[in-house]
Amino acid sequence: QVQLVASGGGLVQTGGSLRLSCAASGGTFSRYAMGWFRQAPGKERGFVAAISSSGGRTFYAEPVKGRFTISRDNAKNTVYLQMNTLKPEDTAVYYCAADLRYVSRSYLETRPYEYDYWGQGTQVTVSS
Repeated sequence: QVQLVASGGGLVQTGGSLRLSCAASGGTFSRYAMGWFRQAPGKERGFVAAISSSGGRTFYAEPVKGRFTISRDNAKNTVYLQMNTLKPEDTAVYYCAADLRYVSRSYLETRPYEYDYWGQGTQVTVSS
């Protein structure tokens, strides 16, 4: 069983920055790919970014390319999402998720239902 705890959300003005963290426990973190997703009110949960188990590969949704950076520290069992130049449309609950099947898949998934474990979510609000 893998537990994920996301933190770092908050209220920020347009153009500001936030850094989200997701701490994992209960599994072998260095074997999982990790992803960040977000869900705004009335919308489906959507892909934001993913990172391979080693951290050597990353993939981003188009709306966040060049503004967000996903990274991980396997020694600390933690994945991060650095969010810069935030916009009001980035307002959402952000979730981290673990893809345990990455080791056999070897590509980064963008579909939420392919992820096995989820954190509780952290609210990000960007004011205009």
